[in-house]
Amino acid sequence: MVLNKKGSRRITVDGIEYRWRIRRRPSYMQGLCWTPMTYAVEAASGSQPGTPLIVTSGQAHPSNWVGVETEPIRPAHVAASIREARDQGWDPTRVGSPFQLDRSAGFIAQP
Repeated sequence: MVLNKKGSRRITVDGIEYRWRIRRRPSYMQGLCWTPMTYAVEAASGSQPGTPLIVTSGQAHPSNWVGVETEPIRPAHVAASIREARDQGWDPTRVGSPFQLDRSAGFIAQP
């Protein structure tokens, strides 16, 4: 999987450059606030795509359809997620299935 460069943001964590992106439109489940927002991260350098990181945040998508207010995902949150995933064994340079990181503790689905 390769992140679309359009709409992605760059971040440098511990000297390594990454790109991250939040899906512009929520999925059906995210739009109804039944599941939390996710975002993807990948290494920005290298000619071969590596293993992407999929982070499940603990908040609703900002474009949800039910009007639930949400906090924006800040670069500090992304950096902390990258460090946590690296500690759990994520290697962004190795090819493989997406690495899932669940940071959704405390998310309450809306009825």
